[in-house]
Amino acid sequence: MMNTKEIMDLALEMSGMDEVPGDSGIMVPCDEVKTVMMGIDIDTADLFLARELGADLVIAHHPVSGAPAVGLHTVMKRQIELMMRCGIPINKAQKVLQKRIDATERGAHPKNFDKVGQAAKLIGMPLMNIHMPLDIITENIIQAALDSGLNDESTVGDVVETLKQIPEYQGDVSGPTIRVGGAKDYAGKVFASVAGGTNGGPDVMKAYFEAGVGTLVLMHIPEDGLNAVKEQGIGNVVIAGHMRSDSVGINKFLDALGDRGLETIPMGGILRQ
Repeated sequence: MMNTKEIMDLALEMSGMDEVPGDSGIMVPCDEVKTVMMGIDIDTADLFLARELGADLVIAHHPVSGAPAVGLHTVMKRQIELMMRCGIPINKAQKVLQKRIDATERGAHPKNFDKVGQAAKLIGMPLMNIHMPLDIITENIIQAALDSGLNDESTVGDVVETLKQIPEYQGDVSGPTIRVGGAKDYAGKVFASVAGGTNGGPDVMKAYFEAGVGTLVLMHIPEDGLNAVKEQGIGNVVIAGHMRSDSVGINKFLDALGDRGLETIPMGGILRQ
């Protein structure tokens, strides 16, 4: 048995974080959790499903209510740390990212940010969401697989095949795919950037390529970013897949909850192997 704070603390410990990020939080706490229903996306109907299934707590991955629902932009500065790992100066990293941070904040501002949280309180269903900590777990798993599975002569196609060795990426629907480059193109330095709120945008990707990254592995890419990278003509992009990538970190976390005696009910898009 655990409480919601202990569950959040476990996610922070597994991801190496010291504090709860702005895109995660506890909306309706619970002191005695034995059964958890977790989904990538949670809405009001899912709260009733959780009650029907006898769950003590619902955990969403994507921000679902309250401050986290409009707080995605507050965690995007982690991308500066990622860019610095690739040799991008901190001042340049900040500047190329800022436009995307501002756009994300503006896009979230008009959201109906407390709808699901209000419903959870009305029916007495404990609710929380854990976003960036689980994305960091995913990112670490992906990068470890790439570092061990590739070499200096690996191709972009090899990047895709390496990702497919991870169980969550095995399947025909929305799996790893090449969006920029060809399967026989040399991959060069391969770097996974999946834990920073959302995609950094065209300027961030260009900064990576200018710093020597040959292939970026991302969860997803907006159309403007895709077209810009194609026009730049200096790097490759492999999209790992959004739901599959989210499932990598979530499954590791659900395993940890199970090891602590909790029953888990995966749903809401989680691909459980």
